[in-house]
Amino acid sequence: MSLLTKQVTVSLPFLRVKFPALLLLSFLLLLALVLAISIGAVPIAFSKLITSDLTAQQQAVLFSIRLPRILLALIVGVALAVSGAALQGLFRNPLADPGLIGISTSSALAVAIVIVFAGPLTGLLGLYSLSVAAFLGATIACLVIFRFAKLTGKFSVTYLLLTGIALNALCAAGVGFLTFLSNDEQLRALTFWTMGSLGGALWPSVIVASTIVLPASFILIRSARELNLLLLGENEARYLGVDEDKLKRRIIIATALTVGAGIAVSGIIGFVGLVVPHLVRLLLGPDHRLLIPSSAILGASLLLVADTLARTIVAPSEMPVGILTSLIGGPFFLWLLVKQYSGRFGI
Repeated sequence: MSLLTKQVTVSLPFLRVKFPALLLLSFLLLLALVLAISIGAVPIAFSKLITSDLTAQQQAVLFSIRLPRILLALIVGVALAVSGAALQGLFRNPLADPGLIGISTSSALAVAIVIVFAGPLTGLLGLYSLSVAAFLGATIACLVIFRFAKLTGKFSVTYLLLTGIALNALCAAGVGFLTFLSNDEQLRALTFWTMGSLGGALWPSVIVASTIVLPASFILIRSARELNLLLLGENEARYLGVDEDKLKRRIIIATALTVGAGIAVSGIIGFVGLVVPHLVRLLLGPDHRLLIPSSAILGASLLLVADTLARTIVAPSEMPVGILTSLIGGPFFLWLLVKQYSGRFGI
């Protein structure tokens, strides 16, 4: 029996057993925060931060550049991780991921359309416009995925992956065509979306992303009990009082909001939604009441560490963080495929 088909009931003894793992995740997040604040072109000792003994240059770097970027990394990490955990629960398969099944690239295509055809958009209005476009692209992708994954009348993981491959190819072609039509300024913006970066983080970006991601993530956390029941099977969940259609609509909308808001401010950052929930599931089990909040913590930590590496390992240049997450997630996905289908094809 796979991890996603086991039902776990959270009790006090269970929480006591899982407490060390939760403590470890919280410690990793704190350590990632300390490193992200301290490391950079302008080093900031954490002891000086505590005592407020910062130079004028350090204060300017911390409050104008580093803090917005750190907070944006946390928010986008939460968005990708909780959406991945919710999608895996909804599809009842650990291979579901916003990037893998075409949601991220669909959002990026919608954002690219706005960039090329809507003209320059600045300030909060521009950021919210990009978020709305990304949300619409993600929603359309989710609906298409559901439609094609159930062509045989029963949900098919094979059709899920094939639909994701087709969506990724079509949307990548669309982004490529828009890149061909774009001018120099639009080309730079499109390159930002396709590679994924937090280099343009500003306080308005943090405000926009947080006002969308945090409420949508709360909706996904509130859906944890119904996702647990859905693991038993659609018929069993319906018998236990779960409105399956309502749950699917809620998960799709909330996931589209989180992914769309994340892509609007950071571009395409792949594999966080695949890697993080699976690691948390190995640590804490499949109960979504722990899985989704813990995925949020680990997702924020992972993306913050990846972004810290991206802006330091090739200094004074900067590597797009999407490259690093793909370098981690690609081999992990191959390992997950081998594990998922081992023995079925003689592997």
